[in-house]
Amino acid sequence: MAEQKIDAVVLPQEPIANTLDEKKGFGVEDNNKLAVHDSASDPENILTPDGEEPTDLEKATLQHVAENLPLSAWLVAMVELSERFTYYGMNGLFQNYIQRPLDGSLGRGALGDGDHLTPIFGAIVADQYLGKYMAIFWFCIVYIVGLVILLLTSLPPSLAHGAGLGGCVTAIIIIGIGTGGIKSNVAPLIADQYKRKKMAIKTTKKGQRVIIDPALTIQRIYMIFYACINIGSLSLLATPYMERDVGFWSAFLLTLCVFLVGTSVLILGRKYYIVRPPTGSVITDAFRAIWVMVKNRNMDAPKNSFQLEHGGGQTFPWNDHFIDELKRALVACRVFTFYPIYWVVYGQFSGNFVTQAGQMEGHGIPNDLMQNFDAISIIVFIPVLDRLVYPILQRLHIPFRPISRITLGFIVGSLAMMYAAIVQHLIYSAGPCYEHPHCDLSIVDGVARGNRVHIGIQTPAYVFIGISEIFASVSGLEYAYTKAPPSMKSFVQSMYLLTNAFGSALGEALLPAVYDPAILWMFVGLCVASFSAGIIFWLTFHKLNDREDAMNALDLVGLEAETGEKAGAAVAVRENEHA
Repeated sequence: MAEQKIDAVVLPQEPIANTLDEKKGFGVEDNNKLAVHDSASDPENILTPDGEEPTDLEKATLQHVAENLPLSAWLVAMVELSERFTYYGMNGLFQNYIQRPLDGSLGRGALGDGDHLTPIFGAIVADQYLGKYMAIFWFCIVYIVGLVILLLTSLPPSLAHGAGLGGCVTAIIIIGIGTGGIKSNVAPLIADQYKRKKMAIKTTKKGQRVIIDPALTIQRIYMIFYACINIGSLSLLATPYMERDVGFWSAFLLTLCVFLVGTSVLILGRKYYIVRPPTGSVITDAFRAIWVMVKNRNMDAPKNSFQLEHGGGQTFPWNDHFIDELKRALVACRVFTFYPIYWVVYGQFSGNFVTQAGQMEGHGIPNDLMQNFDAISIIVFIPVLDRLVYPILQRLHIPFRPISRITLGFIVGSLAMMYAAIVQHLIYSAGPCYEHPHCDLSIVDGVARGNRVHIGIQTPAYVFIGISEIFASVSGLEYAYTKAPPSMKSFVQSMYLLTNAFGSALGEALLPAVYDPAILWMFVGLCVASFSAGIIFWLTFHKLNDREDAMNALDLVGLEAETGEKAGAAVAVRENEHA
């Protein structure tokens, strides 16, 4: 069935681009006859065929559903899972690996800051030169080089000759470049695998008419993507024991082997991937356009139509639609400015929560093992939300758009900090050491046992953090993709990842407060900060929920313009051939 061209798109309110007009109707082809359906012409007696775009009335009354992921998206998810398995399994060992020679100065999270800065470099390489797929491939090669160096220098003969320290530092630098370059490109690549851009009618096996909604499918893609990240992070359940029972080299060998499997999937699945080629100077064009906006104090100043209308005399190498997309991307970057506060809260689960767990009686549970409850909670709750909660909201026609989800993520994050403060109060209220949990009275067989509070009481704090990630972090990935111009997906994704580096810097600023008993008040402060940030975020950006469909519709306009240009070029070629 031929696809009917949409004349234009509905703008609910505050339209972003003045090039979009209100949609008046659309056509459906049936038996080679075109029937135009208008929402004002007795729509109750007209049912849109399966595969065609729904009417405005159908959009408002039928349930919206997500599609299943294509095979190529699952392959990309496997690549990400293997990379995260390697990253977490390796990074979790660095504290012990280098603590003795360096007194822990590079310890846990040694890759943490650098791999949130290098995505910018990876994004520029992808969007401007190589494309996302080839950029991921070459950064995987860099990553493998770092892993091989780490493995070889961790072997007993290498350690005996003093190669461990130099090899570790070199590997950290190389792996940081590799993982940063992959991070900014793999997230947009997985969403690129989904082809559908327009809503479509579908009749289920039960006879129910529903609407396939691309926005909901992108949401599902990133939830599955995030679940794979956290499945990979469970490598921390294995590598510490390999370190203890065999040696560091065995754990590093495992992470290298898993990463090689992921790289093989990337290479062998090449023919299945949808790959968008790079577009040359798109990033430099974007910064040039932003400079024109700033200089003229007008967001439309870089448009050729604006220059023509106002007698500016300048012409630019881009079209007006590119500027509309760039304005949308700048909206996303404004949304991201709140994220550093969230990342400080998120970072507690692998830092101060581990310290807090060490102040309680472990009953055989290592304090650094508790952080796996964060990943486990994400793996459990993502299917619950995706298959149960979100569909129920759709059936009830209750929209749960990205800004609402991000806000809820901040609020749930504040609950995690509140619970952590309560646990800290319980620790300080228990003996034998009260506000100084590692005093001499807690030492048994040479090991500080902490106060008489069971370590399991900390579990809900990790669960709250995990749930907050599903709302805030997953929605951030989704927002970075859907609001970026098609030619700048990786770069906007890197801007989102950069907020994590700012969050790490804020976390470093809090280090002077990380001591007993002040840490309790640090948790209280983070609770207040996260809750306040969530409220201010909602008050600032909640209107963007109403503009969500309009902003996403810019991709339809761009797709139709691109299709029109290709069709025009084909006609011109045929005319030249006839001539």
